[in-house]
Amino acid sequence: MKKFDHLDLDGHLLKLLSTVIEQGSVTRAASTLGVTQSAVSHQLDRLRAILGDALFVKSGRGIVPTARAEALAQQAQGLLTQMQGFVHAGGFVPARLRQCFTIAANDMQRDLLLPGLLNRLRAQAPDVTLRVLASDIPSADMLRDEECQLVISPRPPDATDIKHKRLFSDNYRVFYDPQVRKAPRSLKAYEAAEHVSVVYQPKRALDIDDLLLKRGVQRHFAVTLSSFAGIAAFVRGTDRLTTLPGLLREGLLHGLADAPAPFETPAMPMYAIWHLRHHNDPVHTWLREQLFATPNAKT
Repeated sequence: MKKFDHLDLDGHLLKLLSTVIEQGSVTRAASTLGVTQSAVSHQLDRLRAILGDALFVKSGRGIVPTARAEALAQQAQGLLTQMQGFVHAGGFVPARLRQCFTIAANDMQRDLLLPGLLNRLRAQAPDVTLRVLASDIPSADMLRDEECQLVISPRPPDATDIKHKRLFSDNYRVFYDPQVRKAPRSLKAYEAAEHVSVVYQPKRALDIDDLLLKRGVQRHFAVTLSSFAGIAAFVRGTDRLTTLPGLLREGLLHGLADAPAPFETPAMPMYAIWHLRHHNDPVHTWLREQLFATPNAKT
């Protein structure tokens, strides 16, 4: 039997391992990598021989990684980052870049910023792709563990190895269906209405909802959702209100009317957040520059 050692490894095998774990399927991994299913199976067999581990086992109709495969995948991400830095050390040319960037964002941030970002990236680097994760409550560990390269959030983690820069600042507005009702003109009218809002899992309310609760504003919530995506459906055609960032009018709340809240509200900043390891990397510097240059990042 042929002997394998570490010199038999290459970046393609490391990427293959990470992709199969992310996709949970050889078929989906093949589609993501742009190769045939048989090519993925062949390369997995080669990787199993090198590492001396099954790497994946059947579970129902899919496959799951072994404990060793999961541990190796985390190391693989770090090695791939180092290899990328090695390639671009002599000068970065976007047109030659073939990479998938993973960005964590909620549905508001995704729709507001990422289509414009992808257009800017592809104009300079046609082979670049994006993978978007639902961030909900982002953590510093998402960046440390290479689950993603960028996080978009109003709350930068308080950590010395995490960097951030403000993208824009928004104001909270009261949204309503103008075919059914008018905007509330007083706090009393606001409190008398039924409300719709978002509570992220596990049970973290929006900053504005926490603030109003601390101020003693009494509201009855007809429904709370885990994301912004379903808000409009619960407001449209009713006299319910929802108090959310005004920029949602550009996307998920398009068609609803909005008005200033009948009380003082704080501004809501939005930040791009990344790990220190990528701070001076030319590829990631370029990625962030394209994000900062998208039209909605200058609001």
